[in-house]
Amino acid sequence: MSGMRTVLASIGVFGLVSVGYGMWAIISPGEDRKREILKNLPEANPVRMEESRKRNALVLQVLKDAAETSDNIARGYGGQK
Repeated sequence: MSGMRTVLASIGVFGLVSVGYGMWAIISPGEDRKREILKNLPEANPVRMEESRKRNALVLQVLKDAAETSDNIARGYGGQK
């Protein structure tokens, strides 16, 4: 009886894995859709990429300033009370 249970459990696990892989294969985009998605990413547009770089630089500068001070900048920049 234990051997039968092992066989049925193995078949069940294999079936679940097969169903999961099948669903993944159906849902995943094709090559044409992947190329279209990559083409429309913000990194593909030089203007948006430069804006992202500037924004990231500003955020890093604020984080650097916050790390160097003991003031609570959440209440206001520059330690205003």
